[in-house]
This record gives sequence, C-alpha cells and structure tokens, in this order.
Amino acid sequence: MNLSDSQTGGGTLRRVSAMEAVLTHLRGAIERGEYAIGDKLPSEAELCRSLEISRPVLREALRALQTMGLTVSKTGKGTFVVANTVEDPTFGDYAASDLLEVRRHVEIPVAGYAATRRSPEDLDHLAHLLDRMERETDTTAWVAMDTLFHLAVAEASQNPVFRRVIEGIRDALARQSAFLNELGGRREQSNREHRAIVEALIDGSEHDAVEAMSHHLDRVETTLTDIVRPARTDTPTEGGPEA
Repeated sequence: MNLSDSQTGGGTLRRVSAMEAVLTHLRGAIERGEYAIGDKLPSEAELCRSLEISRPVLREALRALQTMGLTVSKTGKGTFVVANTVEDPTFGDYAASDLLEVRRHVEIPVAGYAATRRSPEDLDHLAHLLDRMERETDTTAWVAMDTLFHLAVAEASQNPVFRRVIEGIRDALARQSAFLNELGGRREQSNREHRAIVEALIDGSEHDAVEAMSHHLDRVETTLTDIVRPARTDTPTEGGPEA
C-alpha cells in the first residue's frame, strides 16, 4: 500500500500530505475495530514497510493519533490503542476544549484592550512579525511566530498579567497550531485573520479588534472540529470537504 500525497477539497484543492494519509488510514483502522482497545499497533518497521512510508512520516502520524487520544506510546513497548473514537484532543497539559474556553475569555478582551492601549512600538513589532509570517514557508518556524504573535497582542494590552497567562499556555498553543496547520491547512487563513487583528489595532478600534479575535478563535474551533469529526471516509478522495 502506497499512501502518497493526494488532493482533496471542494472548490479549492488542498494537497493531503503523506502523514495525513497515514493518519487517516490508521485512524480508520482503529475506529473500524481492526485494532481494538488494548491492542498494540504493528512495529514502526512493519508499518513503514507495509505502508511504504518513511519513519519520520509514520512518527508524525503516531504523534497525531496520540494527540487525538486514540493511542498511547510506551517507551520500549510500542504504541497501544486506548480509545476507538476521538473525543477531545490534548495539547501538552491541556484538553483542546479547555484551552479554547480560556482563550475566548482571555484573548478576546485582550484584543480590545490592546486596540486602545497599544504603543507605536507595539504596532511596529506586530506589523513586522506579521510580515515575516506571511512570507514564511516552513511550518515549524511559522508556528513559533504564531505564539509570538499572540504574546505580542497581550503585550500591547499593557497588562503584564495577560502576557503571563498567554506565556503559561504557550506550549499548548504551539502544539495546537502545529496540529491545525498540519491537518487543517490553516496557515494562509490564519495569516488573513491575524492581519485583520493588526488592522483593528492600528485603527484603535476596540470593537473591530474584539470581532477579529472572536472570528479567529471561531475558525480555530471549526477547523479543530472538522479534524476531530470529519465526514466518514476510509481514504482521502477527490472532492471531499476541505478541513
């Protein structure tokens, strides 16, 4: 079986990476009961050979399965199935639902405060960071800047407590960002949403900043939901819904 890159999408085609194809295959096998709860997945060597993929691709897919809560990895023993449905992905120490709930209660009002309190230096920093993000093609580098962007918005609120809160969930934000970008193709859309936030801050509009951040977090939730509960298909196909 060769899980090579394929295309998916409605009006806009989006390339499905080899990792996504492997993840879809393994997730489907778990959900169909081919690997039952308590079962150990085949070894990395076996999976690489049967799926005709590289070890780095497989390991990314296995990490995503673990993030989804379907498997656990035990050092020296292998990967074991612990659930057959995805309930709530975990990013670092936090469940996705808990992380999003806190982000809504913190980052939306923070954006409003930042619009009325930001300094010229804050705006310069955000504009420079956004320009770099829009040019960046490496996902790992982009994810690092994504967390810096949200920290910079908190910094612009001129309240150090807000920045400390965002700093405290920074690792989880990075994990979530990487997950959404790898499986949901979020980068370009997120850049547009970030641009809207910065424009609202430049205009000094509390209302627009709150709306822009609300929209951004709505899209994060929608993409996460699309990944966690996709249309039921066994393999990526032409014309399927875009995440």
